[in-house]
Amino acid sequence: MMTPEPRRIVGPVAVLGFGTMGGGIAQLYAQAGFVVVVLEVSEELLDRGRDRVDAFLQDGIRRGKVSEESREATLGRIRGTTDPAELAGADLVIEAVAEELDAKLSALALAADVVGEGAIIGTNTSSLSVTELANGVPEPARFAGLHFFNPAQLMPLVEVVRALQTADETVASLIDVSHRIGKEPVEVADRPGFLVNSLLIPYLNQVIQSYDEGLSSAEDLDLAVELGLGYPMGPLKLLDLIGLDVHLHAAEAAYSQTRRPEFAPPPLLRKMVAAGYLGKKTGRGFRTGAEP
Repeated sequence: MMTPEPRRIVGPVAVLGFGTMGGGIAQLYAQAGFVVVVLEVSEELLDRGRDRVDAFLQDGIRRGKVSEESREATLGRIRGTTDPAELAGADLVIEAVAEELDAKLSALALAADVVGEGAIIGTNTSSLSVTELANGVPEPARFAGLHFFNPAQLMPLVEVVRALQTADETVASLIDVSHRIGKEPVEVADRPGFLVNSLLIPYLNQVIQSYDEGLSSAEDLDLAVELGLGYPMGPLKLLDLIGLDVHLHAAEAAYSQTRRPEFAPPPLLRKMVAAGYLGKKTGRGFRTGAEP
């Protein structure tokens, strides 16, 4: 079968949500020269999102990675709005609201009403069914997952997730635009955890269980993985960085959809989240702060 020619996405790009992921995605496209319109529910959230993007760019200036001219140009291409009507004319929509089915369906329906049936629509979900979300928009053949990793500005990978309804042209267009913003896209099927998380969740769960069983100290466990397996970061450090609550949510979602035991969250993970030991964000985790 011949691979279809991608439709060249020229913008504007609409981003739904200006949180950590939405802001990172908006910055990526703006730095690549796209006009970006970000939809949020309040001016306060728009201001916070813009401040986060500016802080990220300012840090890039300090590290010699971003020029002042590039910072100003990037911020100048990002426009925030609370009015869905201002998304009209968008060539690409990327949903990046809270990881809740109802919230995503609501945001997608709102955008689909105004952008027209020619726009490609992507969701940045990391755990929900892309096929189920596709049912929430007219012409679901133009819908796919576009899963960025945190921080989106730095992580080179993006998963292009094919729902059952997704057209070949949609996949080809998203792969093309991902290359144009400097990312390495991989096409994956719509399965719980997609590709990366379907490998990562069982690995991290096994690490937590091994630590709970006293196999080694947290420090030695991380060191063994880094030096013995060549991983750039030990798994317990990684969990603290990701957030234990984030990993718990992803594991619960994958387990609820598959009932596969490797996705089941270990008891220690549940206890630590219940205690508020979430890693770097709270100052206490496996390697952050006092030992649990």
